[in-house]
Amino acid sequence: MDVKVWMYLAYLAVSIGLTVWVARSLARNGLVFLEDVFADKRLADAVNSLLVVGFYLLNLGYVTVAMKEAAPVGTTSQALEQLSMKVGWVLLVLGALHFFNVFALGRYRRGRLRQQAAATHPPLAPVGYLPPQGGPRPAHPAAPAPAGPAPGQAPPATPR
Repeated sequence: MDVKVWMYLAYLAVSIGLTVWVARSLARNGLVFLEDVFADKRLADAVNSLLVVGFYLLNLGYVTVAMKEAAPVGTTSQALEQLSMKVGWVLLVLGALHFFNVFALGRYRRGRLRQQAAATHPPLAPVGYLPPQGGPRPAHPAAPAPAGPAPGQAPPATPR
């Protein structure tokens, strides 16, 4: 068999093995996180299954698309270099997918926790009021100040 064919076989074995291992690890360990995010075990299980299927589709799709190598591979060292580039890209795609999922679910969780906190802890009523400062204030900023005695003064006497 050609060196390139062996490289393809090694690439598929390593990439598929890594994909299955990462998917199982994320599904098993991520379920606890999803249960906290969604606060519903059935919903967390369903989302976990959907994420695993999507993970397999995206990653294995990338693995198969990136498998082709246009440059000739004549030696074993060239095959190993190409193999390491391909597996490296697979690992970067795996990491990017994982980061995106954790980021999106973390944002969803923070929003849900904020909503729960607002529903369970309504704003507190004021304990007291501050005394008014200064003189009288107009009811409307554009309205003139009321004509009358200053605070603390007696009203003017009216003539009889």
